[in-house]
Formats: sequence, structure tokens, C-alpha cells
Amino acid sequence: MAGGENVVHIAGRNLVRNVVGNVVAACVLSLATSILLGSLACSKSAPPAPAAEPEKTTGLESIPVADPSKYPPLSDMSGWKNPYFVVREDGIGLVDLSNLEIHILKPEEIPAELVSLPSSAWPYGRVVLIAQAVPKDATEQTRAELRKNRALLLGTLKELAVQYREAP
Repeated sequence: MAGGENVVHIAGRNLVRNVVGNVVAACVLSLATSILLGSLACSKSAPPAPAAEPEKTTGLESIPVADPSKYPPLSDMSGWKNPYFVVREDGIGLVDLSNLEIHILKPEEIPAELVSLPSSAWPYGRVVLIAQAVPKDATEQTRAELRKNRALLLGTLKELAVQYREAP
């Protein structure tokens, strides 16, 4: 029987070797597969990182930034030479300084109007004057329209990187 035990023992050892070998082989195969798949995933070109949002061009970049040292004194805004807006209940008026006519604009028309002005219309840099035309007996509805139009103008100016001064 001693010989039979050796055969079983040897056969058991071979079985263990085979099982261990298969487990090791499976682990190596699994590891190799993981490495291969990982390298394939890494070798794919990753989507480009989102670039910094390009600065929005407004058409007013050639106009220098506002220079407060060039503004007329607040007590004498009649000498203002840059673009001049009047917020009204019926819209936003751009004052034509050559003849003092007011052209009523829709908010979406403001950028094109400012861009169309010659660089000589901006002696103080990128700044405008804003006044508000409030009727003497303004209703709450009128005041609400004025607030809305002023907010639309200020939002547009901010998008265009144009500073503003309030008329006294």
C-alpha cells in the first residue's frame, strides 16, 4: 500500500500543481488583459481639454479704455464728447451730438450703433454718459419701463466692456 499512497500523493501533488498553475496562469492572463486594455484606453487620444473661452470680440477693442482724467467736470456735462444715452420709457435714446437729435434704439441695436461710431467719437476712451428722462407725473408702469430699459442698457454696456457715467 505504501506504493499506492505514493501514487496518490504524487497524483495529488500533480493536481495541486495543475490547479495552482492554472490559477497563476489565469491571474497572469487577467493581469495581462488589464494591462493591454488599460494601454489601449490610454493610447486613445483623449478629447482635447476645453480651451479657455476666447475673449469675445465686440468691435470696440480699438477704442482705448476709459481715461477719467479726460472727462469734463461733473458740473459741466454739457461739454461731454463721447456717446451719450438717454434712458426713456419708450426705449434707449442715443444722442447725436452733432445735431442733438435722439435716435431711439432697441437694446439689440446698441452694439452695432456704438461700433459704427468713428474713433473720434471716443475722446475719453470706452465710456458713455447715461441720463434718464423721467416724466414729471410718471406712473408706476412708466417707472418700471425706465428700470427695465436702464438694466438692458447697462447689461449691454457690460458685455461690450464699455464703462458709463451717470449724468447729474
